[in-house]
Amino acid sequence: CDGFFFVCTVFTACELGVFDVLLAAERPMSAEEISQAVGASLDGTQRLLAACGGLQLLNVHQDGEQVFYSNTNQARVYLTSSSPRSLYHCTQYSSKTIYRCWNYLTDAVREGRNQYEKAFGVSSKDLFQAIYSSDEEMVRFMQMMNYIWNICGKAVVTAFDLSPFKDICDLGGKYFSVKLFPCEPCVCVCVCVDFINLPSADL
Repeated sequence: CDGFFFVCTVFTACELGVFDVLLAAERPMSAEEISQAVGASLDGTQRLLAACGGLQLLNVHQDGEQVFYSNTNQARVYLTSSSPRSLYHCTQYSSKTIYRCWNYLTDAVREGRNQYEKAFGVSSKDLFQAIYSSDEEMVRFMQMMNYIWNICGKAVVTAFDLSPFKDICDLGGKYFSVKLFPCEPCVCVCVCVDFINLPSADL
């Protein structure tokens, strides 16, 4: 039960931009400064920051009666949106999409089928109808996949002997990076994005 609370705390801090604000400031900030920067109530921000401190995502600095906060190294690397190893978009997709499905786990067990219709109002027969229900939802999904590869792509690729293959085609994603093959100059990676026309900057 506590694990759910912990995860929701991380989701909320990421969505509000707490870690990004602290990264940009390059100095410890007070709860009042952070609440103003993220556009949230002071009381709510204080409680959120205290929770993040308890989860060791924020460093807590005491200066007399004043309390200041800064990112821990883990938060800076994995929870700021600009980090090369960021999981920020994964948290947002989980918060906005995946957790909505899990809200109906009891119904899924009783009925023996997925709950996309209740969660998203689309047919339970088609997962991708939910993923591509809007441009915003699809971009969120693509961003999540891209950032997942930043974290585990190299481990997945190096787990297999791909030496017989000179061409690799990733159908439907921009997230399969050529960077995964720095020692294989002969490998040609073709990425096919064929769902909707989106500017590359949005992906």
